[in-house]
Amino acid sequence: MNTQTLNRTVLVVDDEPTLLATVKYNLERDGYRVVTAADGEAALRLARAEHPDLLILDLMLPVMDGLDVCRILRREMALPILMLTARTEEVDKVVGLELGADDYVTKPFGMRELIARVHALLRRSDNAAVDDSESITSGDLVINLRRREATRDGATLELKPKEFELLLFFARNRGRAFTREQLLRDVWGYDFYGDSRTVDVHIRWLRQKIESDPAKPVRLVTIRGTGYRFEA
Repeated sequence: MNTQTLNRTVLVVDDEPTLLATVKYNLERDGYRVVTAADGEAALRLARAEHPDLLILDLMLPVMDGLDVCRILRREMALPILMLTARTEEVDKVVGLELGADDYVTKPFGMRELIARVHALLRRSDNAAVDDSESITSGDLVINLRRREATRDGATLELKPKEFELLLFFARNRGRAFTREQLLRDVWGYDFYGDSRTVDVHIRWLRQKIESDPAKPVRLVTIRGTGYRFEA
């Protein structure tokens, strides 16, 4: 049992009884407290009652689909959301990320992969706790670490959780170039299971918010043959 998982609650939502039971068993064996739901409305009720530390959420659910559940809960609470999807189309994954999910796993998946991603998401969530006064400034961009928000020219940017973490990582390492694999490891918290397209999607979203012309970025630039670099 991993002692770091004690007293952590994970809400698992899926309408496949066998998969739900298997995920519950493996997470409990790893030390988590697990609550489960088989449809979207039950997921909302449990999330509001239990205030879980992490949500594992299937996209295809009866009564209310996972995308709607993600959209509603992201407005109400801050918790890592790991999507489960049997779909292979990239658009489904991107929509989920746009709604505020932090990561996704495509069915079928291995339990070691799932648990590794759960550990990574919770680790990133834990590391978000910082001093009230700490902030980073880059020109007209100000990143408030305690409030987990960024402003540009005084206006608050509407950043998804992973967009904020990516921006913060770049700002702390300005001037350094990072490959997609390094970003997956250091921002998402894993390397072997990462999909580099996830990085590109988040870079695109972030540029739309911090660049005057996202098509010609001057702050978050592409380094050909390497990856990306944040310029002060």
